Amino acid sequence: MAAASKFSLARRLRAGDTVYSAWCGLPSASVAEAIAREGFSAVALDQQHGLWDTASTMQTISAIHLAGSAPLVRVPLRQNAMVSRALDFGAEGVIAPMINSAEDARDFVNAAKYPPIGERSLGAHRAAALAGFNDQRPYLPIANNETLAFAMIETRASLDNVDAIINTPGIDGLFIGPSDLSYSLTDGALLDAHSDEVEKGLEIVLKACRNAGKIPGLYCIDGARAAAKAKAGFRFLAIGSDLAFLRAGTAAQLKALA
Repeated sequence: MAAASKFSLARRLRAGDTVYSAWCGLPSASVAEAIAREGFSAVALDQQHGLWDTASTMQTISAIHLAGSAPLVRVPLRQNAMVSRALDFGAEGVIAPMINSAEDARDFVNAAKYPPIGERSLGAHRAAALAGFNDQRPYLPIANNETLAFAMIETRASLDNVDAIINTPGIDGLFIGPSDLSYSLTDGALLDAHSDEVEKGLEIVLKACRNAGKIPGLYCIDGARAAAKAKAGFRFLAIGSDLAFLRAGTAAQLKALA
């Protein structure tokens, strides 16, 4: 007899919860699992700029589930084939970079959602198993609601088209890449994730998400920034990175020896 779905990230966020996620670029299931066990409700694997390949992504999604956390994957640029693969592996959400238009959003949704919303093809055997089902058939009718499609807002074009993007059926939320956004908004003149231009962009995204009833997300350099932006209304917040955590911990120990 099939068990009830264990996927919970989408339900939590749609219920209004705030979720903090770790961000991992190092291709290590053990590292991601250890970070999850420290208390992060979600862990995002960064395939775009991190070192993840298909095999390590699949293995680590399972490890994150084992730790009681929710795995997400940021796929590489324009790699919608990997969107479906990540979801088939058991990711509870996918973050797609450089979604600059409603057309980009529609292409993303086609890979992320089953009919009638998108065109995701069948074959989610691993995802079904991780969700607690013996086969994929009971997973299919709930998958569109139980998994999340986040479109990244990180360019001037995406900000200009934010309402069209967020109102694309199947887009569950927006996720801001503040460093790229700062660089785009200043035509490459400034890299400052906390600039006034970025702060204005954050307000535009928050308003668009509120109006559409969708989930606002943001990458944050540290926990203090994430806590402040949670109070401002963001509800999915990624914090730092595994490499940053490793370097900070190492530096602290070396400082103690001085």
